[in-house]
Amino acid sequence: MELRIKYRIVGALVGTANSKGWSSSEAALPVELTKCETQLLIDEGLAMLVSKAASLMKSPTPEILQEYQEDFAARLKAQADSLKAEKLRETERHVEKILSGKRNKLLKQGKSDEAAALTPQSVIQEVANNFEFDHQNALVELPCPHLAKHTAQLWSDPICDRDSLKYRVFRDLWGRGKFVTCGDAFGADFLIYPGDPLLYHASHIVIIQSTPAIRPLELISKVRLSVIVNKSCVFAYEAADEKTIVYQTVAWCNPSK
Repeated sequence: MELRIKYRIVGALVGTANSKGWSSSEAALPVELTKCETQLLIDEGLAMLVSKAASLMKSPTPEILQEYQEDFAARLKAQADSLKAEKLRETERHVEKILSGKRNKLLKQGKSDEAAALTPQSVIQEVANNFEFDHQNALVELPCPHLAKHTAQLWSDPICDRDSLKYRVFRDLWGRGKFVTCGDAFGADFLIYPGDPLLYHASHIVIIQSTPAIRPLELISKVRLSVIVNKSCVFAYEAADEKTIVYQTVAWCNPSK
């Protein structure tokens, strides 16, 4: 949320809390960043990139495995205790109905003494004594091949070419206060939003050109695409000095009748 609200870095949610599988309408953490987003965070001093490969690829020690197994067992016990407490609370809510049902059953069996001896406390105690927690119904985190505790090394190699036109355009648009995301779904390089993509639709598609020149058919196809998705089409290219980025917006207009 800090990346999204404070720094306008959106990424893509790739996790799910849905037991039926991943759904784009119910996506959750973790968030996956594009190479441009990752490189920007590093260059702006907002994040550090680290590699965990060396730590995660080595085999855990017996002590670490023992610690993990104890932690896993503690999680199962905590769930069992919680479920048992909930079951006892539910029993207390309906103890009179349960007590009446048990007494009627004993009376039909001719066990009047046992029926008379039943109390609410004995019913609750019986439920507590007979409670069993089936581990097959436990809610647990699916363990990955590596344990939670590990170390990391600072990664110094660039994620993407800082001198590439695509990265420079992304950083320039971001520096202008825009929300910029990947535009692959719309046949573009980037999408520009007037605000958080959760609240707004994209207003522009950005297409990067290596030169200012563009073939007429390609121009028509890109602009028509932007019209179909109800967005403005922006072409980005380098000026003659190869330092300045030029943006040219093209609008589709119907000729007057």
